[in-house]
Amino acid sequence: MTAISRRLTGARGSRQGMWLLPLLIVLAIALWLSLQTAQFLNGENLLNLVPQAMPLVITAVGQMFVILLGGLDLSVGSMISFTTAVLALGGPAWALIPAVFVLAALVGFSNGFIITRFNVHPIIATLSMQYILLGITRVLRPVSGGTVPDIVISAVAGSFLGIPMPVFWGIVTLAVAWKLLYGSRFGLHLFAIGGGVSSGVEDAAHNFGIADRRNIVLAYVICACFAALAGIFLAGRIVSGDPNVGLLFELDAITAVAIGGTQLSGAIGSLHGTVIGALVMALLANGMNLTNVSPFIQTTIKGAILLLVVALQSRKKMGL
Repeated sequence: MTAISRRLTGARGSRQGMWLLPLLIVLAIALWLSLQTAQFLNGENLLNLVPQAMPLVITAVGQMFVILLGGLDLSVGSMISFTTAVLALGGPAWALIPAVFVLAALVGFSNGFIITRFNVHPIIATLSMQYILLGITRVLRPVSGGTVPDIVISAVAGSFLGIPMPVFWGIVTLAVAWKLLYGSRFGLHLFAIGGGVSSGVEDAAHNFGIADRRNIVLAYVICACFAALAGIFLAGRIVSGDPNVGLLFELDAITAVAIGGTQLSGAIGSLHGTVIGALVMALLANGMNLTNVSPFIQTTIKGAILLLVVALQSRKKMGL
């Protein structure tokens, strides 16, 4: 089997997973939409695609870190909504923005600590945190509204050094994630820990001297902070706090990561694959909106896609 075919099929030996096939899907969707509706190639629609996709790209990148461990974080959607609610409290930006990241780090630490110290399954631990955050968010902001700091709004609109701000957000996000995943020992440890989990030997990395618990906690902290970053972007875009803006973001992010070739059982995946998966989801959402597909049908389609992608992934045991 050639190297290209292994990448297309996600065959054994490719740590990056199946990412070329999703890239072809992106091109096929773009071609299909350009033929089906003239609105897709409209300049205004193309300019809106990047800011529409950016929150999902940021969230999916963070989600990828915990999925590489064989974990999952269902609290990222509530984290996004919570971030917008905090930013809309009307306080100074110099206090609110750092507070958002500190709170996100605490949430991520709590998720990781509960999972590693009390052996609670990641789905249960993060689902519980999802409801906790959702309740706090609705106390802070029962309905959408509030005042977002001007610096947050200006950081989303306009341009920087001639680069549109949404594109700049993407560049910074990918640069940080690339450094963490491929330019540090931490990234190597993630793949090692995930390899043990996917093989059914969860303490394999620990037996080789890797601080698995510390790295797992750190992965959940990173995931929560990326979700907070997506929340800041959305707060600047909608210019308000909204308790519902993060609704179902966790499922979209998981689907994007899975489409991009990352194995939900852990150890296999890539940053570029995750970005491609997020683009697939963004193009599908944009196309369904342009063709007036009901939001309820859109949710059904997304759920079916997630089920299909997970079912096609190879697993040695029941579970993720």
